[in-house]
Amino acid sequence: MTAATHETTTTPEGTAPLPAAVRPPRRVRGREERGLGASVALHTTLVLATLIAAFPVVWVLFISLGPKNAWQQPSEVLSHLGFHNYGDVLAHSDLPQWFLNTVIVAAGTTALGVFLAATAGYAVSRMRFPGSRQLMWVFLVTQMFPSIVLIVPLYLLMAELHLLDNYLGLILAYATTAVPFCAWMMKGYIDTIPKEIDEAGRVDGLTPFGTFWRLIVPLARPGLAVTAFYSFLTAWGEVAYATQFMQSDHYTLAVGIRTFAQDQRPDWAWTSATAIIITIPAALVFMLVQRSLVSGLTAGGTKS
Repeated sequence: MTAATHETTTTPEGTAPLPAAVRPPRRVRGREERGLGASVALHTTLVLATLIAAFPVVWVLFISLGPKNAWQQPSEVLSHLGFHNYGDVLAHSDLPQWFLNTVIVAAGTTALGVFLAATAGYAVSRMRFPGSRQLMWVFLVTQMFPSIVLIVPLYLLMAELHLLDNYLGLILAYATTAVPFCAWMMKGYIDTIPKEIDEAGRVDGLTPFGTFWRLIVPLARPGLAVTAFYSFLTAWGEVAYATQFMQSDHYTLAVGIRTFAQDQRPDWAWTSATAIIITIPAALVFMLVQRSLVSGLTAGGTKS
């Protein structure tokens, strides 16, 4: 019998002491476990960050439901709640045409951006051809320039090609911004897909494009969802290119909303209502792809 077995613990009076060998082990906090104070601090920070991020949107929505002077007297909003500002801006402005223009441009940019980014990412990930690495570096370098710097050369180029005030011209301009980033992202995602799948497709007689379309695309849906979402947002809320390349008949929502601030007297009622209308399609697209966003953004971080 060792000396440790004779050690006893201090117990209340009237009870027998427990041997040290049978004392309950001291619980050691795991690395991923947080204390009460750290948990309270973390959740408090998250709640404050959420409130700060949500306040501007909630405030704009609040003002849009009030009368014309709601931005000057917010207290009157509760007594005049309604959707009259939305009805007025839809009936007495060019908002429906702006909305249609934006949908056309955003849909075209999304389709073109997803196709080019997916095919470029697949080609660089799976094929070895002269200039493949240089191509991806060119994509990366283009992201270093602010979009405002590219307006003049793009304007001159589109003027030569007669693409000014044209949906196709604006779609191509947005593609120059969306495709480089999305191509890098798709390459990283396709790198995680086993190459044995491509080999199985070739054994079954599929062409390279057939392998890409029938085997890789279904497996790369999370990455494609992120690419589509990024391309859509690039076109949906962009102002600089749309202002310079399009005339009033082809204004998008982000450009058209500026017309409510003419003559040094902005109409905040119409502006706030239009701002909320602009956010609805973007929110709907996010809800459609949200399940794929996290996996699509993180899967390409490491190569399996």
